[in-house]
Amino acid sequence: MRVAFLGLGIMGSRMAANLDRSDFELTVWNRTTAKAQAFCGGHRAQRAPTPAQAAEGADVVVTMVVDGPQVEHVLLGTDGVASGAHEGVLCVDCSTIGAAATQRIAAALHRRGIRMVDAPVTGSAPRAQDGTLTIMVGGTTADVERARPVLQAMGETIIHVGPLGHGQTVKLLNNAVAATNAATLAQALIAGARAGLDLEALVAVMRSGSAASTMVELKAEPMRKHDYSTLFKLDHMLKDVRLCLEESESAGAAFPYAALTRETLVAAATMGHGEDDFAALLEPLERGAGIKL
Repeated sequence: MRVAFLGLGIMGSRMAANLDRSDFELTVWNRTTAKAQAFCGGHRAQRAPTPAQAAEGADVVVTMVVDGPQVEHVLLGTDGVASGAHEGVLCVDCSTIGAAATQRIAAALHRRGIRMVDAPVTGSAPRAQDGTLTIMVGGTTADVERARPVLQAMGETIIHVGPLGHGQTVKLLNNAVAATNAATLAQALIAGARAGLDLEALVAVMRSGSAASTMVELKAEPMRKHDYSTLFKLDHMLKDVRLCLEESESAGAAFPYAALTRETLVAAATMGHGEDDFAALLEPLERGAGIKL
């Protein structure tokens, strides 16, 4: 199967590497040419100068970029995938852009004879590295099954969650819960520090007790050490929480805890932590408490 992979950032480069290891015939494109050249230097992939040229001859096109405007530009813009792909090619968008943008872009692609599924991922960079991402997929059964071999090369758990756009909604809700969990963890660490607790003991109990979570495993130590090496950018998490709140509002459902988390993320971004890992949401909470862990 010939696969074009568009977007070689923190997640995309690792996902594309797993496709290379799975012996797909791989062509890659990235907005920053140097990243694509570096990737091809370490893998068997070919580099294309434009998304349209990457899509020429491809059976499946995978996109992993930042937001809706970027997905739209890469797929439908000048020198976009729609300009080079043959009729019937399948676009698999692994970005997180929201259901409305997905459905609008898919409709434009369908008018050109191009199929699409939304397949956002969760698991951060470590699971992208080892190919154990969870991927939630929206689309027709036929399109999802056609995408499955590609998805299985990048993820361990592939869940067909419903029609086109539902993958996006599930991902946004998942990330809003994760971000809110991380904010709650940060507040617990601050409260523990204020009370004079041994934070290592506190974290050990949370890991083995009813507070256990992926966020405790991934973020407790980085927060304690103020190590914000990026696994998932704070700006990207803020974008996802904002999109989740927009979709929740459209559905007539309140999500006040996610709204509070959004404000914490905004404060951290304002402090200059947008490019850092979203564990940096600790910073404004520490400032408000007048304490450093």
